[in-house]
Amino acid sequence: MPDNIQLLPDSVANQIAAGEVIQRPASVVKELMENAIDAKSNKISVVIKDAGKTSIQVTDNGIGMSETDARMAFERHATSKITKADDLFAIKSMGFRGEALASIAAIAQVEIKTKPHNADIGTSINVNGAKVEKQEPVNCAAGTSITVKNLFFNVPARRKFLKKDSTELKHIIQQFQRIAISHTNITFALYHNNNEVFNLPQANLKKRLTGIFGDSIGRSLVKVDTETTILRIFGFVGKPELAKKTSGEQYFFVNNRSMRSPYFHKAIMKAYENILPADYIPAYFIFFEISPEEIDVNIHPTKTEINFEKSGAVFQILLAAVKETLGKFNIAPSLDFDSEKSIETPPAAKNTDVSPPGIEIDPNFNPFTEGDNKTAKTGSDFDELSQLNKDNMENWQKLYSEFENEPSGQQNIDTSSGENKDNSFAGENFFQFKKSYILTSIKSGLIILHQRRAHIRILFEQFINMFNNQSEAAQNRLFPETYEVNPEDTALFQELIPHLLPLGFDIAEFGKNTFVINAIPSSFEVKNPTDLLTELLNQYKDTGAIKDDFHEKIALSLSRAAAITVEQGLTPEEMREMFNKLFTSTAPNYTPDGKKIIHIIKTEELHKFFN
Repeated sequence: MPDNIQLLPDSVANQIAAGEVIQRPASVVKELMENAIDAKSNKISVVIKDAGKTSIQVTDNGIGMSETDARMAFERHATSKITKADDLFAIKSMGFRGEALASIAAIAQVEIKTKPHNADIGTSINVNGAKVEKQEPVNCAAGTSITVKNLFFNVPARRKFLKKDSTELKHIIQQFQRIAISHTNITFALYHNNNEVFNLPQANLKKRLTGIFGDSIGRSLVKVDTETTILRIFGFVGKPELAKKTSGEQYFFVNNRSMRSPYFHKAIMKAYENILPADYIPAYFIFFEISPEEIDVNIHPTKTEINFEKSGAVFQILLAAVKETLGKFNIAPSLDFDSEKSIETPPAAKNTDVSPPGIEIDPNFNPFTEGDNKTAKTGSDFDELSQLNKDNMENWQKLYSEFENEPSGQQNIDTSSGENKDNSFAGENFFQFKKSYILTSIKSGLIILHQRRAHIRILFEQFINMFNNQSEAAQNRLFPETYEVNPEDTALFQELIPHLLPLGFDIAEFGKNTFVINAIPSSFEVKNPTDLLTELLNQYKDTGAIKDDFHEKIALSLSRAAAITVEQGLTPEEMREMFNKLFTSTAPNYTPDGKKIIHIIKTEELHKFFN
């Protein structure tokens, strides 16, 4: 039988190894920035072109490398960070310089220029797909500059699956932010297509966060700091007004290394119970300082997942620390008298006589008398209700009778299901339940409408018509408002703007990550357009590349952003208008993304409840 197992060529093995570490341009940025930090740099610059697809350059002023080290850095399993296996379980550095460069060089064209501070001349090396093509002396600044061009040029299948530039840029910015947040003693700069995205001088943590996310976040942070025998936890958590329905400003760091942890995220969410609505996520920037022997950072190729030896204890410490912070800054849930939990009453002072409260009883009090007359009535008076009570009784009787009576001039409603064409409104009465559902009677029973979903369907069709007609009038703002966008979302928002013009928006760039809102659609009743745009942007983030259904995605995102909430009170006129508009739409039964809007309980089903 012939032998089938053989060793892979180095070029193929390198590409496979690279695939575990280098998933997209942001992975290159992460690895090179971490190497620059380990090189004891205090100034790091990142310059990218076309979201990293064309080129990525990371320059630092660190210790640099000798000619031999620069050449060895491109070899697999070559590193200056560890010397024995036990070192893997006590890692204090950010990365393995040789491993990262070997992986990157396997799937890109790489040029490195490096010089130690005490050297007169530096070294330049060019590597093409893991093959060293040129090495020569060069006159360069002290430190290291690495340029990565044409990522995945020799792995076309991987390059084909890269996302659009705005998405890849967003991932690069996220990686840059994670590193910049955890190393405030370093000056960082990021440039994309010759435009400055960040220029962050050395600063304390709060100023660094403000420099990255804007002044608004700096005003809404409260400090966390606690130390135990296991670890120290410090950082900031956001006030409730900073919370959003989508994730974004949630960061964990262990010994200055960024990590993901759904488990510890639950501790944060638990601390905010009864403070935030269930679907809102607070902002937090939490740092753990712990002995390297207490954690394992090698469970994931990119070291973004970390195991804690005492994870249960860390969970409880984190929960207590955040709760203490929220209480210290008076960010705590108000007393809920509807709660089933008992309320602890402080004990009485010592030497205090405790006696039951006294109750005064008026034996002549009659609840059926009017005014201040407390005199008891005769037996016949008990059979007579006041005029107010009579009126109330008549109103209740009228309410139930209108549910039972059929209206004149019934109006058929097509629910597009083929089953309910005889269902017509029973009178003019609409009722709101829990400020979330609208109820009214129809010929065959009771119809229940989900008010927010109904509004989404109505708005969606309005926006689609606006896109088709492109004739929506714009309403100029008396005082144009500025709108600041997170740097990672700026490119995405720029992509959105041209598609908002047909709807009546007039939005222009106003500066770095800032836009000005000159006009909004005249049909909008929006008090704060910046909140609307933020919600729209959050809804739109995951829609993907522009395709034929792009306008539908925009219309759906905008509908969700502009629709009423599930707990918004409505007048009878507003409920009637919503019903009328819903049932003139093309598909009143479901939202554009397929969620149910109406439910009908037939009369026979209602009768069964009382049998």
